[in-house]
Amino acid sequence: MTRIAVTGGSGKLGRAVVAHLLEHGYEVVNLDRAPAPTSPFASASQPSLQTDAGARPEALFVRVDLSDYGQVVQALTAVDDRYDGIDGLVHLAAIPAPGLTTNAATFANNVPSSYNVFAAAQAAGIDNVVWASSETVLGLPFGSNPPPSFPVDEEYPVRPSTTYSLGKAVEEEMARHFTRWNPDLKLIGLRFSNVMEVADYAAFPAFEADPANRAWNAWGYIDARDGAQAVRLALESTLTGFEAFIIAAADTVMSTPSAELAEKYFPKVPFRRPVEGTETLLGIDKARRMLWFAPTHSWRDHVPQD
Repeated sequence: MTRIAVTGGSGKLGRAVVAHLLEHGYEVVNLDRAPAPTSPFASASQPSLQTDAGARPEALFVRVDLSDYGQVVQALTAVDDRYDGIDGLVHLAAIPAPGLTTNAATFANNVPSSYNVFAAAQAAGIDNVVWASSETVLGLPFGSNPPPSFPVDEEYPVRPSTTYSLGKAVEEEMARHFTRWNPDLKLIGLRFSNVMEVADYAAFPAFEADPANRAWNAWGYIDARDGAQAVRLALESTLTGFEAFIIAAADTVMSTPSAELAEKYFPKVPFRRPVEGTETLLGIDKARRMLWFAPTHSWRDHVPQD
C-alpha cells in the first residue's frame, strides 16, 4: 500500500480525493487545519489504516499549518509513531476562490503555502506531486475577457485576472523551476473547473433561465468524484517535469447546445474543432490523451430531464 498525503483533505474536493484514494487501496494522510466534518478523527491509539476484513479504511488526520515550513517538512517525513515517510503528495489546501477575503490575504496564504509544500516535498525526497491549479488562470471571467478559441485549451499563456488566479499562475511558474532543478520530479497542476457535489445539482436547471450568469467559465464544472479520478490518474502517471491539465466534466451545466451558447455569448471566438451537443467548452483533450482521464459523472444523472 502506498501512502499519499493530501493537504486540504477536509475540503470539498479533498473529501472526494481522500475517499477515492482509499477506495483504490492507498493509505491516506489528511493534512489540514481541521478534520473533515463527515470523517471521524483518527485516534492516536489506532494510527494504522489496517482494518478488519470488510471494514472501511479511514484516512489518518494530522493537523498542520502549511504557512509554517517546519510543520510541513515534519508532516511529509514522520509524525511520531503514526507514520514514517510519504510516497506521494496531493496539494489541495488553499483559500479556494477570489473574493473570500482581501486580495493580499489570499495571495499571502496561498502562494507561500504552496512554496512550502513544494520545497518540503523536495526536502523529504517526494518526487510525485499533484496540486490544484485552477481554471481561473485561463482568463476567467470570460465575459469581459473571451478566450482565443473553443474548446479552451492549455496552449495559450496564462492570463490571470484576479489576485487568486495570479497566485495560481505564480504556483505554476514555481513548479516549472522546481522540475528544472530536479528532472526526476513530477509536478502536475490540475486546472479544476467549478467543483460540484451531487447536492449542488438541484440548482442547475435554473441556469437555463439566464445563461449569461454562467458564461464566466464557459458553463463548465467538474463533479468532485471525477476531480478525484483525475488526481489519482495524475499520481499514477509516469510523467516527469511540470504539466498542466484542464479538468472539467464532459458536458456543460446547460441543456442548450454548447455551440449555440458560444455563438450567442462569444460570437467572435472561433472553434478549433467541432463541439457536439452539450459537450464541454473547456477542452479536456490533453487530460484524456496524457492521463487517460475519462469523466463519468454528470449533473444530468441526478436531475430529472424534460
